Amino acid sequence: MLVTLSQFAGFCDGVKRAFEIVTSLAEKDVKRPVFVLGSLVHNQDVVERIEKMGIKKISVEDFRSAKKGAVGTIIVTAHGIGPWLYEKVRENEIDIIDTTCPKVIKVQRLARYFVKKGATVILAGDKEHKEVKGIDEWGEGKTIIVSSENEVDEIDIQEEKKIVLLSQTTQNREAVKKIYERLVKKYPQAEMIDTICSTTFYRQKEVEKLARVNEAVLVIGSPESANSKRLFEIARSVNPCTYFIENASGILPQWLKGMEKIAVTAGASSPDWVIEEVLASIG
Repeated sequence: MLVTLSQFAGFCDGVKRAFEIVTSLAEKDVKRPVFVLGSLVHNQDVVERIEKMGIKKISVEDFRSAKKGAVGTIIVTAHGIGPWLYEKVRENEIDIIDTTCPKVIKVQRLARYFVKKGATVILAGDKEHKEVKGIDEWGEGKTIIVSSENEVDEIDIQEEKKIVLLSQTTQNREAVKKIYERLVKKYPQAEMIDTICSTTFYRQKEVEKLARVNEAVLVIGSPESANSKRLFEIARSVNPCTYFIENASGILPQWLKGMEKIAVTAGASSPDWVIEEVLASIG
């Protein structure tokens, strides 16, 4: 059996940076107790490893209501968060370790800039995703979030207003392109700023190619991971023998029976050790 691993499989730069920052805390003297705001990445194996370091997870709601002294250090995940958190840490003398991906910060700042300029900001993304919620908060809650081109038809904007389309960094570029094409037909003055992470784009393009030349594709990722699910959707649209797994235990033997060429890819929040276990189980 020939197994091809995507060259873009696994941690993206932003997630790798966040993971390295947090795991290095074991060797540092930080103000305790230490909490991470939600899951550092959408991967249970990574979450469990961080919890073993004594770093607990706290929800946005619980952190908002936390009394002074209840949190010593808060870790902001690579997905980012709204400006309210930075006010909270100042008022409550909480130390902060901010691992927000620089590419996400760029979208946050663009949303804030254009909203303050009086423009209408359209944000292509998943409404319930942490990154999208944070970007919207930087845009003062005034962004219009759309998940598909069909939702553009529901938008009602004053004709004379400046319109800017931004996107969640892990969106499918082709899907965003369709949203823009529909938007500019309705509002010719609309413009788009490409805020999709280049690694995400290349990862998506490669999985499409791999799906065409292999008999089956395994996509490793968490059901909570937006970019992992998109990899699965793209590959599955080309190759029906595409399977989504969280780790090696999710592989069913009948999937790959008799096959000679298998491709493996993984979302941006899948660690190397999980990918290696998958390769070892099918190799």
